[in-house]
Amino acid sequence: MTTPTIVWLRRDLRLADQPAFHAAAQRGPVIPVYVLDDDTPKHRRMGAASRWWLHHSLASLDADLQAAGSRLILRRGKSEDVLAALAAETGADMVHALHHVEPWWRNAERAVAKVLDLTLHHGMYLAPPGSVLTGGGTPFKIYTPFWRALQERMPPAPPLPAPKLMAPAAWPASERLEDWSLLPTKPDWAGRMRAEWTPGEGGAAERLETFTRCAARYADRRNLPSMLGTSRLSGHLHFGEVSPAQVWHAVANAGGSVDVFLGELGWRDYAANVVHQFPDYGARSYKEEFDHLPWRSGPEAEADLKAWQQGRTGYPIVDAGMRELWATGWMHNRVRMIVASFLIKHLLIDWRRGEEWFWDTLVDADYAQNAVNWQWSAGSGVDANMFVRIMAPLTQSPKFDAAGYIRQWVPELARLGDAEIHDPGLLRPRGYPAKIVEHVEGRARALAAHAAMKGG
Repeated sequence: MTTPTIVWLRRDLRLADQPAFHAAAQRGPVIPVYVLDDDTPKHRRMGAASRWWLHHSLASLDADLQAAGSRLILRRGKSEDVLAALAAETGADMVHALHHVEPWWRNAERAVAKVLDLTLHHGMYLAPPGSVLTGGGTPFKIYTPFWRALQERMPPAPPLPAPKLMAPAAWPASERLEDWSLLPTKPDWAGRMRAEWTPGEGGAAERLETFTRCAARYADRRNLPSMLGTSRLSGHLHFGEVSPAQVWHAVANAGGSVDVFLGELGWRDYAANVVHQFPDYGARSYKEEFDHLPWRSGPEAEADLKAWQQGRTGYPIVDAGMRELWATGWMHNRVRMIVASFLIKHLLIDWRRGEEWFWDTLVDADYAQNAVNWQWSAGSGVDANMFVRIMAPLTQSPKFDAAGYIRQWVPELARLGDAEIHDPGLLRPRGYPAKIVEHVEGRARALAAHAAMKGG
């Protein structure tokens, strides 16, 4: 029998439009393997919500593979060591994988290539990170010209079908998914997440089909948290259960305002483009002057951070968003902007504390997008909002008709009318906290800190 080929899986857990599977299948027998490699110092450990999703996504992929006459091999450890051992066990002479942009995965790819014949394919983004360049041949730093240049390369190539997979003569041993302890147990906080999401390629296809029917109205509905107006594909895209090319081809001809949604896919590519240039973007402010911004610290700041995390700030739109995040592992995009601005500016807490919380609690905790979005909110990024532009939560909430959203996630306020629910004031029901900082006070403190950073 032909020598088998290993397909090394990470955030690319699908069969259709998966170039590594397609290329490996053309050579002969295929051994799909997922390596849990995030417990070493060089890797950023996945957050709890991501680990919950990963468990179910791997179970779904294994079921799909078994239906196709194959199976998923699970191993834990350093990728280069695990894959080298697996190649020795099976006689595999080549590894195929998709290229990843996260700095720890780029390091792992280099390490694997030193010990095995590794072929990397692109399939995580609309265009390979680092390939969309200015007229001078340099990477873009600003989103708008990047998006214009990316559009010139669209549409992406038509998606590949799921390949027919040949099994090896003998299967290597696999670890048990249950032994990886990816799911929460004491306590089991994932009940609402189980009701909300169906991880896996099948769940992604259903979500995409649902969104396709309303994609034409995206611009009118995407900023309204009380409506189901966004695609809710972010978790599926993050774990590679659907490719951005599949999404593009499914919705591109929907008409209406679908171009606005395609621009969001472009933003995803843009974030990867930024991290490709600046691998430590999730840990360091791009603008070095922000190293001197006097962020708050100490017991009072920690108490405020905890109140923000728990949705107990006294600002209904902020609290609704943070409670949605904790319950479902997801938060509406407009609300993400509001809660990020509130933490950074009203509470004057370092953007990295927020990025870390999102990393742990989001099912779509993408390193590039998380870092780029938080630095955008802080004003510290390569392409960012100005720090002195401070969102007013009490204005944002009625502007985007968030009354129904607040009633859903802050039941203490459910009996208030639409005019009062955004800012209960003296009508604040028992059990709902007072504002931890008044808007005027928080705004003044933020502007003073910015002036101090600037030396003014």
